[in-house]
Amino acid sequence: MKKTLLSLFVLLNILSVSAQINLTYQTPPASIQELLEAPSTPIVHFSKSGNKLLLLQSPDYPSIEDVSQPILGLAGLRINPLNNASAVAITYTKMSLQEIKSTDDQTFEGLPANARIGNITWSPDEKYIAFSNATKEGVELWLADVERRIARKLSSRYLNDAYGNTLQWAPNGAYILAQFIVDNRGERPVEDAVPKGPIIQENLGKAAPSRTYQNLLKNPYDEKLMDYFLSSQLYNVDVEGKEVAVATPAIYREISFSPDGKYLLVQKVQKPYSYLVPIYSFPFQTSIYNAKGKEVKALHLSPLAENLPTGFDAVIKGPRNYSWRTDMPSTLYWVEAQDGGDPNKKASIRDLVYTLKAPFGEDKRKFAETTLRFSNIVWGNGQYALLREQWQKDRSEKITLLNPSNLQVVKIVADRSTEDSYSDPGDFVTVNGKFHTKVLLFEKGTLPVTFTIGTGASPEGDRPFLLKWDLMTDKKDTLFKSRAPYYEEPIFFNNKGIVYVSRESTEEPPNLYRIDLKNRNGVSLTSFPDPYPSLKGVSKQQLSYPRKDGIKLTATLYLPKGYTKEQGPLPVLMWAYPREFKSLKAAGQVKGSPYRFTRLAFRSPVYWVTRGYAILDQTDMPIVGEGDEEPNDTFVAQVQENARAVIDYVVGMGVADRNRIAVGGHSYGAFMTANLLAHTDYFAAGIARSGAYNRTLTPFGFQYEERTYWEAPSVYYQMSPFSFANKIKTPLLMTHGIDDENSGTFPVQSERLYSAIKGHGGIVRLVLLPKEFHGYRAKESIMHTFWEMDTWLEKYVKNRK
Repeated sequence: MKKTLLSLFVLLNILSVSAQINLTYQTPPASIQELLEAPSTPIVHFSKSGNKLLLLQSPDYPSIEDVSQPILGLAGLRINPLNNASAVAITYTKMSLQEIKSTDDQTFEGLPANARIGNITWSPDEKYIAFSNATKEGVELWLADVERRIARKLSSRYLNDAYGNTLQWAPNGAYILAQFIVDNRGERPVEDAVPKGPIIQENLGKAAPSRTYQNLLKNPYDEKLMDYFLSSQLYNVDVEGKEVAVATPAIYREISFSPDGKYLLVQKVQKPYSYLVPIYSFPFQTSIYNAKGKEVKALHLSPLAENLPTGFDAVIKGPRNYSWRTDMPSTLYWVEAQDGGDPNKKASIRDLVYTLKAPFGEDKRKFAETTLRFSNIVWGNGQYALLREQWQKDRSEKITLLNPSNLQVVKIVADRSTEDSYSDPGDFVTVNGKFHTKVLLFEKGTLPVTFTIGTGASPEGDRPFLLKWDLMTDKKDTLFKSRAPYYEEPIFFNNKGIVYVSRESTEEPPNLYRIDLKNRNGVSLTSFPDPYPSLKGVSKQQLSYPRKDGIKLTATLYLPKGYTKEQGPLPVLMWAYPREFKSLKAAGQVKGSPYRFTRLAFRSPVYWVTRGYAILDQTDMPIVGEGDEEPNDTFVAQVQENARAVIDYVVGMGVADRNRIAVGGHSYGAFMTANLLAHTDYFAAGIARSGAYNRTLTPFGFQYEERTYWEAPSVYYQMSPFSFANKIKTPLLMTHGIDDENSGTFPVQSERLYSAIKGHGGIVRLVLLPKEFHGYRAKESIMHTFWEMDTWLEKYVKNRK
């Protein structure tokens, strides 16, 4: 008996150790680590006039110490309380300037040490660049003199960079309007150790569906923290550093100058706050102020938007989308739903667009009406404007040419499906107008001849283009189109005979070129080196293959350098992300380009081509539901058919070993991975990163699914790999950031699936990454994730017995 009990005790301890493993951060093999540590290529921005280039260097992966700074989740935001800034702000470590006719870039003297540059904005006359610099103690306001190439700190105050418009230039360029931390706000509120009562929420009979959100307010103490960290005092700061206070402290949702600079459109967040929805759904007051901060007219108090109808086309009742016309000195426009904001109601007119001119004493003026949901307006020269409207449910889109002077509809210039990539006319080119605001670029003359830049999706792959488009006759002239063996993407064009493009190929990294449209002669403006020399010789090709029902699918195949088929089939890592479509035709369109340079990020699987794997990246996973059928009605069956099609194809090519194929994905790709392991035996292993696996935990919709759990319970059940955890016997590696902020992908999703698979004897490993979001940030976290992936692939795929 004693021996039996001792044996049982030892066994239990062994099982305990195998279930709970504590490791320090590990590093992946040298070939992967080298690629992870490759320097990033600078990001290039044109000045508004196109005369100068701003070159920005992104930082390396931060350390786990850096990302371990405290983070507050408030009203859907993530805030660093130490410096009162957004925890997800994009920053740069270096900033330099290059004249457009030169190939030499010059750095700015006086830039802060250990810079974290953000909120970059040019002055209207392009003499200065205002920017912020984030330190551990606060966010500073800086100014760069473009002519002298000197930068200096402009204020001793700290900016409030947590929410809203941190800084912007006045249209005359005389000063910067910036949000600062409120003077004398005191110490951070302290939470009462003893609760004063329960936390209560109540609904009095109204339907109030709400998607799952992270980082919401939870109690009155969170409300105090929100007021403390988000309230700002506005200041006008001139180029000499002189400061003038504007208006009173508030939580500013939106602030924007009228094009002539005489007025401010101001939106302030109001109470009551919500514990169910993020801050963008909180009540807010919209008003007009003069440039000195005095209220001229109160426009509308938008109520709390907790009770929106279901559907992606649902909007709030009453006025919304307030903005300035960019072609007029000070004219507002906004939108009002005519269906109560409910897309489920039948309505011949969905939205009305109204305008109101300064001094805002007259009644509003009806400008346009839409049969779909309003999307945006691109303003022209006062004579023309383009209104875009969309309907998400059936993926329809319409673009209408309007005459603002007489409020007439000139013609509908596009009526298409947003899924039809081949017919996408691209984005209309804009330039700086007389108020230094963006307006449509027109060909000289009286007729509306515009220009667009598009991706150029085609059966041959993406071929970006620059198009001249006569909107009256519908005549289209292609001024520039990418040609093999390059991928050439137009970046800047102002109708002066030159187009600036980013050119790359499978072997050459992106660099900027000036192309003369008359003779197509190209001059290189930058010469960024290849950041991944170890990938030289890796084979890359775009595959095209049929699904069982005839849909043409695509994927990008990478093969190790020096590989030949005579060496035998390879182990495979397949990476994918499902996409929903409402038509078979759109789902079968070719996506991507075979001529793009391979860019590596933490979500890329291409690192493992250096480890001897064939890589299938951007593997097509279309989910189609035509007519009354929704895509998710047959989600599981379709991902199976997609996987079977690509596996059969690459095995038939002779490059893939059918018995050594792994599937993986991030977020919705992780969800797909778990479903494939639950319903097929195609794979040797799976890798699922930061996914959601139980759809009942997102009961009011997810991804592009508009129906609620109670409207389509069988869909939610069948799509949830958690429902079939007992069938997951293929080894599955799961990783998840403990502080995942993404809607629906709570870490508990991975924890519950792990427990379910473990409870049924499956092979599964769960790695929870401290201090990480939905996308992993710290160098240690990413290195360790790749070590986990490599170890898993080596054990269960490459060396599978």
